Amino acid sequence: MKIDAMIPFGIKSFGLALLLWSTPRVFAQHKEAMVSSIVQEAHANSQLEKYAFELIDMIGPRLVGSPQMQQAHDWVVKNYNSLGAQARNEAYGEWRSWERGTSQVTMTYPRVKSLEGTQLAFSPMTKGKGVEAEVVTMPLFQSQSDFQSWLRTVKGKIVLIGMNPLSGRSDANWKESATARGYEKYQTLKNDQLKMWERSMVYTGSTRRTLPLALEEAGAVGVIDSYWTELPGITRIFDAKSKQIPVFNVGLEDYGLLYRMAEHGVKPRVLLQGNSKELGISKTYNSIAEIKGKEKPNEYVVLSAHLDSWDGASGATDNATGVITMMEAVRILRKVYPDNKRTILVGNWGSEEQGLNGSSAFVEDHPELAKNIQVVWNQDNGTGRIVRIGGSGFEKSYEYIGRWLRYLPEDFRNEIQTSFPGMPGTGGSDHSSFVQKGIPAFGLSSTSWDYGKLTWHTNRDTYDKIVFDEVKQNAIIVAILTYLACEEPTLVSRDKITLPIDKDGKPAAWPTNLQSKRTSGN
Repeated sequence: MKIDAMIPFGIKSFGLALLLWSTPRVFAQHKEAMVSSIVQEAHANSQLEKYAFELIDMIGPRLVGSPQMQQAHDWVVKNYNSLGAQARNEAYGEWRSWERGTSQVTMTYPRVKSLEGTQLAFSPMTKGKGVEAEVVTMPLFQSQSDFQSWLRTVKGKIVLIGMNPLSGRSDANWKESATARGYEKYQTLKNDQLKMWERSMVYTGSTRRTLPLALEEAGAVGVIDSYWTELPGITRIFDAKSKQIPVFNVGLEDYGLLYRMAEHGVKPRVLLQGNSKELGISKTYNSIAEIKGKEKPNEYVVLSAHLDSWDGASGATDNATGVITMMEAVRILRKVYPDNKRTILVGNWGSEEQGLNGSSAFVEDHPELAKNIQVVWNQDNGTGRIVRIGGSGFEKSYEYIGRWLRYLPEDFRNEIQTSFPGMPGTGGSDHSSFVQKGIPAFGLSSTSWDYGKLTWHTNRDTYDKIVFDEVKQNAIIVAILTYLACEEPTLVSRDKITLPIDKDGKPAAWPTNLQSKRTSGN
């Protein structure tokens, strides 16, 4: 006879009711205890500064295809293996391998002065002792024929292709120190200058990134740009599209000096020296780490952060902070949550900066994973603490994310703004590669810390810009959300919203625009 058959019905039913009533509370207490353990481990044994030093200072910038990018891939694999994960570099394509050497820009006439400048990524190297020539500015064009006529004058010259701003002071500085009338006047003149410049650029048929190709064909021997962010000393460093002539970026202050001299008929001369190296073609990778789930090994919670960077600085906030956030979250979970129910998969993607290529390639190459991915957490916008999460267009995203967020420490939770169900992204960062395949993937957006003007793709995106207390908070948030997603009894809903009506009066289609580029084409 079963023991429960000996228990009177009333007592048995009361005991069952008590069990059903108490079980949710027991589960909640267990989760709260785990959250407490995560927070304690993050504060007691943080490895964030160690990870940052090794990746940012020792390896440095991580341009796709470069030897430094390969070092970063190997560093990721080594660290995750040491944490007990199964890590690998997974090839998805090949890219032009270019290594930055030393750069020097020197004004040689009318006086000698070292200028603050550097080659753009993938710029052709300068041969021999460098390229020295007269510097000329690009005028405002009134028609396409104006531009074509001017092109015939650039042979043998180094061309300044950027607009020379009216002031090297920030808007904030103007607003703080100028009179109201002076600030208003400056804004009007600034906007008028920009409109005239943009109208002139239309007649070139190019952008500032493709214009060097036209100048190269016309016989120019070098190009100088200054992609100023409107903060003193800070400029963006992207890539050169030219095939033969060097392209350099020069800081605003020195750029303005050359510009004014050329405009006054001084005919300044500049020597460009760029000792970069062309290393052929190299394989490109994603660095993948997996910690197999103990109960549901074929279901996944994905931690996402791109590993590559532009190389004007060392890629600290774009996106080493995302990489070390995910690594620290995994370190914490390995310590306090060794029996993860679902597999935790970390993707450190390659070639995000060229169009989300690494993450897009991963979802293209692993269609078998799509239906078994619980959620994807992606972090990619600086050092600030996470304060915004959107639903990416998944209709029921609030049901599970809202529930999980309740377990965050109160001061973290109260600061996070949510927008559910939100809209699916068509790009921007790597979670979009998953969203377009119908996989619940979410960007964890941070406070600014002046990311857009100070560090995003600039020559100042360096270790010292990291605010480690806020990165630590992010690692805690990611670890908690990952733990809760692993513990969820079933896979979350993939239901999508009905998108708004488009200009043709039809419901807009779910985005499917992302496709990986697996070769550099160079």
